[in-house]
Amino acid sequence: MRPKGRPPPEHKFRAGERVTLGGRVTNRDAAGGGYVVTKQLPERNGEYEYRIKNISEPHERVARESDLTRE
Repeated sequence: MRPKGRPPPEHKFRAGERVTLGGRVTNRDAAGGGYVVTKQLPERNGEYEYRIKNISEPHERVARESDLTRE
């Protein structure tokens, strides 16, 4: 088991992988449906982050690894 506040040894998702964004309150304005991981980002506050893109939105979003699941 890893110490609290430290990210796992590697990212869970890869660029190009399809994911679903969780429905947290802060994501309520996010488009529904799937997203594609466009870039792996470094860890922040003990958790990896990712740039993700939905085809129906003109912009990318940043999401924490815990907010994403594989489609």
